[in-house]
Amino acid sequence: MTLKKIGKELEQHIMTGISYMIPIVIAGAVLMAISRVGASFYGISDIWESKWADSANLIIRFLNTDDGWGGMALDLMFPIISAYISYSISDKGGIAPGIIGGMLVANMNAGFLGALASGLIAGYTVKLLTDNIRLPQAAKSVLPVFIVPVVGTFITLFLIQYVIGVPFASINTGLAAWLKGLTGTNKVLLAAIVGGMVGFDLGGPVNKAAVTTAMALLTSGVYDPNTAAQVAIIIPPLGLGLATIINKRKFNHDLQEAGNASLVMGLIGVSEGAIPFAVESPLKVIPANVIGSAIGSALAVGLGAVNHAPISGFYGWLAVEKWWFYLIGVAVGTLIVTALTLLLRKEQPMEDKAIEEESDEGDYFTEDEWES
Repeated sequence: MTLKKIGKELEQHIMTGISYMIPIVIAGAVLMAISRVGASFYGISDIWESKWADSANLIIRFLNTDDGWGGMALDLMFPIISAYISYSISDKGGIAPGIIGGMLVANMNAGFLGALASGLIAGYTVKLLTDNIRLPQAAKSVLPVFIVPVVGTFITLFLIQYVIGVPFASINTGLAAWLKGLTGTNKVLLAAIVGGMVGFDLGGPVNKAAVTTAMALLTSGVYDPNTAAQVAIIIPPLGLGLATIINKRKFNHDLQEAGNASLVMGLIGVSEGAIPFAVESPLKVIPANVIGSAIGSALAVGLGAVNHAPISGFYGWLAVEKWWFYLIGVAVGTLIVTALTLLLRKEQPMEDKAIEEESDEGDYFTEDEWES
């Protein structure tokens, strides 16, 4: 097997884990956003603190509980990604070792890299066991229900605890400390890099690498990468959707329709809304998306906006610290994407319209034909 094929296989397994993890993270983040936005109406900025669980106000007590639900969901981030990377490699037998290994990674503070390693170790361990253990027909049922989960889990936990756990925990702690220590130009540059990566391939590997790493850093109290990523997620679909409204003549009918959907998807935080434009004209759209996303993210972070949750949609904006600067970053990045898109595109030819009119005329009989 070539290195390229191995790399492609690993990418596929990791992307599978990420795709299963993201809905869990979004569910938890939205629950937390609801509680924190709700608490802000009562002037409470720390609704997660246990003191609010005993509040005389029933709504405040519920908001505290709701925030706890969100936190519980976010705690599943590492076990879920580990479990489904393992599942991608070795099918159902890999889920138990993967999820238990992911929990150990979370407890050891080994971070996102530790969760990836846990899933790969569990998956390939289980695959090795199932491919090489041969049992008599009468004892075959023992393999999936006893040998695979027990031996697979033991090997995974042993390797995490005594081989990779401590080094990855050190890397995670060191990375978090370095990122927290970034100030001024370095902080803005980091935000621009994250934003540019997110805007590059709209839900593809580069985008997901930036977004999931930023999400994972939230568990270490590092918020700037997440702020940059969440700003960048919504800029391309909003910018391209706005461009179709400002000058329809530069887009064919299909892209005009896609523009309406793109605006909606941008507002709810789905960057894939911009994909039809990128597919139709990648050399014009991708640079505009990268530049707009990078500048918008850098501006929001540089001005001091802080998004504590992995939420990019409008329903979480009020939960952002200094949300007005956050929205300025979104607006500036969106306008840059719109301006560059309109600048780089030419007006569409009117051929389609002429053909359509010709077709419409052909649907009717002439006066002579009616008479005959």
